[in-house]
Amino acid sequence: MGLPTRTEETLIVDEDEVNDIIQRWRNTPEEKLKPEDYQQFKNFGSVCLTGGDGAQLLKFLQDEENRGLVKSMGCVLMTPLVNEVVKKGKSLDHCQVAITHLTMTCSPDELMHSLLELIQDIDPGAISETILTLLPHLQTVLLHLEDSKAARLGSALRALQQQLSRLPVPYSSQQEDEDEHGLCRCYNALTNFTKPFVEEVKRKIGSSVTTSEDEELRTELLKFCMRSLREPLLEAELNRDRKSSLWLFATEIMVTLPAIQESLSELLFFSPLKKSPQTDSSESKESRACLAYLLFVQLITIDSFPAVFSPVFVLQCNMEYINQLLSSKKESHVLKGLALYEKSLENVQDNSLPVSLQDLKSFYSAPQNLRQVLTDCPMQHLRETGLQVLQLFIDKLDSEAKHKFFRCMLKTSHHAGVESYIVKNIRNQVECSIKQGNANKWFLGEELLPLLGLVLSLPQGAQTDLLNSMDKIMESLNLLRYLLIRDTDLRSTIVWEKLCRIKDEYLKMLRVCISISRGYYTAELKALRQDQKIKAREARDAAGSSRLVKSITVKKEKMSNMSPEVQHQVLQSALVTFDLMESLIFRIEEITDEKQKSQKLN
Repeated sequence: MGLPTRTEETLIVDEDEVNDIIQRWRNTPEEKLKPEDYQQFKNFGSVCLTGGDGAQLLKFLQDEENRGLVKSMGCVLMTPLVNEVVKKGKSLDHCQVAITHLTMTCSPDELMHSLLELIQDIDPGAISETILTLLPHLQTVLLHLEDSKAARLGSALRALQQQLSRLPVPYSSQQEDEDEHGLCRCYNALTNFTKPFVEEVKRKIGSSVTTSEDEELRTELLKFCMRSLREPLLEAELNRDRKSSLWLFATEIMVTLPAIQESLSELLFFSPLKKSPQTDSSESKESRACLAYLLFVQLITIDSFPAVFSPVFVLQCNMEYINQLLSSKKESHVLKGLALYEKSLENVQDNSLPVSLQDLKSFYSAPQNLRQVLTDCPMQHLRETGLQVLQLFIDKLDSEAKHKFFRCMLKTSHHAGVESYIVKNIRNQVECSIKQGNANKWFLGEELLPLLGLVLSLPQGAQTDLLNSMDKIMESLNLLRYLLIRDTDLRSTIVWEKLCRIKDEYLKMLRVCISISRGYYTAELKALRQDQKIKAREARDAAGSSRLVKSITVKKEKMSNMSPEVQHQVLQSALVTFDLMESLIFRIEEITDEKQKSQKLN
């Protein structure tokens, strides 16, 4: 039985000549075959497939007379056969049988080389289809290898994951169900692909006699798991209430790690203390961060995790991963970081975290990255979740640690919203300390003064932008009013006299700021109204305005970018805000006068 008598790249047209070439190949030892022989054999096979003669090609490959020839050169047909299967051409069934025949006939080493080349050259538009076609046959070839199985498996897994990284990770449950690009199907297939090798490692470990090849195989499987944690699992939306395909893949990864004798606690808590097979520290940290998330948030395999680690120790170790995730610009990473932060804090006792922990780099960096989420993240649901986590973190600190944390945030946040939240927490701590049996020096004694100095201050002096600082100023005035009302609790301490001095200086400067700002905003409002009258009188379009407020920034938005109507509302709102500030100042001074009169009467 022969091959076609014509190819696109040869001038052979005579059937006898084709048969002569085939006979020559049959009689030529493998080591004497030339590169052009392999190429010509591949061309013959491609012509068969192009012409829809898959059955003829399969018959040729299965012909016992051609067994030696197929064993020597058949591997070069793997690419055209796989491509035909992916295209679902006329010869689909014959091609699938032919591929299986080649995997059982050709040299596993040569096939492995051909398959790796095929993986590396996958058509970008057919990544998932090609991988799904290849995996069963690639597994067969790897299982037939006698030497360097671990290294070849590692090369194959890296190449496969590199190609899969080009596909978008489904971010919603709907996208995952649709699996438009086939990524979920591919990773589920990868799970089945690696199972025989995992079982082999388990058998070798159980036999207590392992070789360097066995250890290398275990290491390659570990690397595969760690890469999978970073991508796609770190990018994916996972929910234990919905057992999606990626959730099931995550579960398989978490089960595989202990199966190959890789302790989750060692990976998470003690990995820096030993040499790790993951060479890139950033990628390794991302992988371990996802591992911590799957374990402590999604609770995958949590039942088999040692219970000997204290909640504070777990939090301390997880801070490194929380910091890694919160510093990312990706929504999926930040979401996982916030969830891991929250879960790590939940089991810690309230008011128990000592101030010494804040000397650790991770304990300083994670709250700072959380602050950036609160101030810079454009996604409201992340900011709202971040605020809940911030409060939970504050609740877990002891009094001295709270004091230090508040001081740090007031110095570094440079954001009125965050500062106002800290001021509100300071008031809560003062109120708690005043209650009988709760007194402590950090929020009732002299140590309160450094905090009050940061709260009751206007760093830019008379040039302070009152609108952008409004949140902090209003909360600071409310705190000051509260302290003055509770003066009987403070007069017994040395705080009172210094507090009065801080109060007088703060209110004096704040009055100056309000006066300057009121004059400026009133003038701007008057000019804006005048400009609108001119435009109305001249019947000009609003876009033709020649006089709009240009120099003011409100909540990071230039006034010049706003319509005249919005500018009017902003300016009017500013004046109302100044009235509110003045009314609070007036009330504080009223309380001060009442207290002074009461003292004179006593």
